[in-house]
Amino acid sequence: MHGMSARLYHVTEGVRIALEAIVGNKVRAGLTILGVAVGVFVVVVISAAVHGINQSVAKDFESTGPTTFFVSRYPITFEACDGTEDTCAWLRNPPLSWGDVTALSRLENAAAVGVQMRWSAPYKYRDKALGSAAIEAYTPNWAMFGAPDMLPGGRVFTEQEFRGAARVVVLNTTMAERLFGESDPLGKTISIKAVPFTVIGVYKETGSFLSGADRPKGVMPVTTLQRALNVSRSDMGLVVKPRSNVARDQMIDEVTATLRGLRGLRPSQESNFAIITQDKLMETYNSIFGMFFLVMIALSAVGLIVGGVGVVAIMMISVTERTREIGVRKALGATRNTILFQFLIEAVTLTGIGAIIGLFFGWLVAIAVRNATSIDASVPPLAVVAALLASAVTGVLFGMIPAARAAKLDPVEALRHE
Repeated sequence: MHGMSARLYHVTEGVRIALEAIVGNKVRAGLTILGVAVGVFVVVVISAAVHGINQSVAKDFESTGPTTFFVSRYPITFEACDGTEDTCAWLRNPPLSWGDVTALSRLENAAAVGVQMRWSAPYKYRDKALGSAAIEAYTPNWAMFGAPDMLPGGRVFTEQEFRGAARVVVLNTTMAERLFGESDPLGKTISIKAVPFTVIGVYKETGSFLSGADRPKGVMPVTTLQRALNVSRSDMGLVVKPRSNVARDQMIDEVTATLRGLRGLRPSQESNFAIITQDKLMETYNSIFGMFFLVMIALSAVGLIVGGVGVVAIMMISVTERTREIGVRKALGATRNTILFQFLIEAVTLTGIGAIIGLFFGWLVAIAVRNATSIDASVPPLAVVAALLASAVTGVLFGMIPAARAAKLDPVEALRHE
C-alpha cells in the first residue's frame, strides 16, 4: 500500500510540475498542446462523420428491406478497364428489358419486381430554376421498396398514369422549397428539360447519406422518363423483393436461372447481367470509405507527431533548466526510475491537455454537422478512448528521450550546474 501511495504522490507531483512548466513557458507549451489538439480534433471529427455516415447507409439499406436485391446491366467493379470490350467483357451485356420484368414478376416467390432509373435534368417554375437536379423513375409499385412519406393532399402516380406515360411528378420537400418557397406546389405545372409536368405530390425523404435527403429531387413513372424526356432504357435497373417466407439466396437463384434462360446462355457461359445484394453494396461502400478513413487518420497522425516533437523540445528545455533540482533530488535518494517516471508524467500531462481540448472541439463540430446536414454524426466512445490513448502514447514515446536524459544525470555534476 505504501508503494501505491508513493506512486500516486509521484503522479500528482509530476502533474503539478507539468502545469507549472506550462504556465512558465506558455508559448512552447501552447504549441505542443495545439499540435496534439489538432491531431485529436481531426481523428474525432472524422470518426464522428464516418460513424454517422455508416449508420445512415445501414438505415438506407434497411429501408428497402433486408432481402431486397437489385438486378443491373453492369456489375459494381473497380477493376482495371480501359473502355474496350477486351478488358471489360461486361460492356457487351445487353440492357434489361420490359420482357425481363414481366418474366420475373411471374415467379411465384417474387412479392414485387420493380424498375428503377436515375437521371438528371434542369427544373424550372416561373423565375426559379435549377440547372441540373436529380430525377428518379419507378414503376407504380415504388412504395413496395421503401414507402415514401407523403405530405397531406398529395399522392403517388397510378398504374394508369404509368401506362400512359403521364407527365406527372412527385417532388421531395427540398425540391418543393427550392421551386415554390412557402406556396403550395400541388396541381402546379413545372418544366423539366423544357417539358411541362404537373406536381401531384410532395414527399418527405428520410435523412440519409446515400439517398441524399438534402438534394432536390423529382420522382416520375419510368415510362414518362423514357418517352417524355427521351431517356434510353439501357440504364434500367430492376429491384426484386422476395415473399416474406422465401430466403433471399433462393430468390437470387430463381432470378438468375430465369434471366439466363431468357438470354439463351449455356452453362459454361458467364451471366451477362449482375445481381447486386445489399451486402455487396455495403462491402463496396466500406472498401471506398475505409480507404478514405485511413488516409484521413494518417493525416491526423501528422498533427500528433508535430505535438510529439513539441513535447521533446519543451521537455529537453525543462531538463536543462532543472538540472540542479534533479541533482538535489538524486542526492536526497531519488532513483533513476523516480526521475524517469516524473518526466514521463509531465509529457503525458502536456499531451493529455491537448487531447481533451481536441476532443471538446471535435465534439462541438460533430454536433454542428448533425444539425446542419443529413449525416447523423456522433462521436463513438471508441474514438474517445483511441484519442486519449494516442495522446498518452505520444507523450510517453516523445517524452522518453528527455526523461531518460534527466534520469542519467550525475548528481554531483547536476549540483554544480548553474
